[in-house]
Amino acid sequence: MLASFTWMGLEAVHMYLALVKVFNTYIPSYILKFCIIGWGIPAVIVSLVLVIDKDAYGSLADEEIEMVLDSTEAFCWIQNDIVFFVTVVAFIGLTLLCNMSVFIMVLIQIKRIGANKLAANSHGSVLDLKAVASLTVLLGLTWSIGFFSFGPARVVLVYLFVFLNSLQGFFVFLFHCLMKENVRKQWRIHLCCGRFRLREYSDWSRSVTVGDRCKKKNLVNSDSVTSGSSQ
Repeated sequence: MLASFTWMGLEAVHMYLALVKVFNTYIPSYILKFCIIGWGIPAVIVSLVLVIDKDAYGSLADEEIEMVLDSTEAFCWIQNDIVFFVTVVAFIGLTLLCNMSVFIMVLIQIKRIGANKLAANSHGSVLDLKAVASLTVLLGLTWSIGFFSFGPARVVLVYLFVFLNSLQGFFVFLFHCLMKENVRKQWRIHLCCGRFRLREYSDWSRSVTVGDRCKKKNLVNSDSVTSGSSQ
């Protein structure tokens, strides 16, 4: 769980560097450093808990869990409430708070970019709605519903929490693979067959090829003119 939220926090950092702080963001060994942070921080937290109290983790299977999960099998979980709130709740809350800040900054940046383009209001609204939905899922902001699952609306929020977060990976795949035109084109090139298959050399690649040929032709002509003038 800690690793999942750490990686969602790193996704927010990556989004901030890519969309907000665009310039002067070169980081050597970028992916390696992200991997060290993404797996290192959870490992350090769990190790510290075990060093401080070796009995902090243990089997958990009370009557309420047996009733909810319909199972009598115990599973490993934190035994101390203080440890749970410090190492899990506080860590998740801090990560979601940082992700929410990046979420707002990225939306402002997207709005500024969209304002510079001439587009219809309806089309722009659909794109903005898609961006909000995809960013919400990617940054794990749906997990914040768990902090508000109390009171009269607790049952509804718990169902919404389970639905959104259990399908988080599917939503990431939906927004960032299925709904991207360039990804769909690659699928049609490599996976589809028959009339659904897209030729590898599409209009875009042909235009690039023609452009390259024109450039080469101009270079040849310029070289011949230069050699003729020198003669």
